[in-house]
Amino acid sequence: MPPKKRTGKAKKAKKSKPDQGSELAEMYRRSVLDVAVLKDHLALRTEAARQAMSVRDDLKCQIRDLKQALSQEKLDTKDITTDLNRQCMSLQMDLEAKVIQLESSVSMLQKQLDQCQGDLKTEREWRQRMEEEKDAQIADLRSKLDSMETEYEKILHGCLDSLLSHLAVARRQWEDESSDVHQEFKDMLAELGLNPLYI
Repeated sequence: MPPKKRTGKAKKAKKSKPDQGSELAEMYRRSVLDVAVLKDHLALRTEAARQAMSVRDDLKCQIRDLKQALSQEKLDTKDITTDLNRQCMSLQMDLEAKVIQLESSVSMLQKQLDQCQGDLKTEREWRQRMEEEKDAQIADLRSKLDSMETEYEKILHGCLDSLLSHLAVARRQWEDESSDVHQEFKDMLAELGLNPLYI
């Protein structure tokens, strides 16, 4: 007797399990992509912070050099001799103009430095916030991965249990059919007058 065919309802129920596995695999793939995007964004922000610190250091050096130049210019005015009195007035005007320009440059550079320091502070705060968000997202993704792993295990165990159940049913059916076939051969041999034990 051949094994009984399963009904359409049973096939439909079995088909839904691979769909669930495909959906979980897609969720896992998206989670891995999200982690990669977050790492790229963090690398870009880190490079921006490094450049801001480099600009800040350069501005400090320029301010120091300008202050030294201003001090030197003021000292030079004291060394002008009396025979250059006429030229001194002109030079003094030039020097005053330079002083004003240098002071204006120092003021401008100081404002730029303050702006850079403010930007750097904002960047650090943003980076810290991003790291906290990243840690939270990673923890959430790990939780989802653990949940997906549990679901995969449940699906696998369910499939294995179903397969073992089907194998057990098929084995019983084949054993019944084998017994029937053996009995038919024994009957045929008996009708022919042959003893099956001596064949």
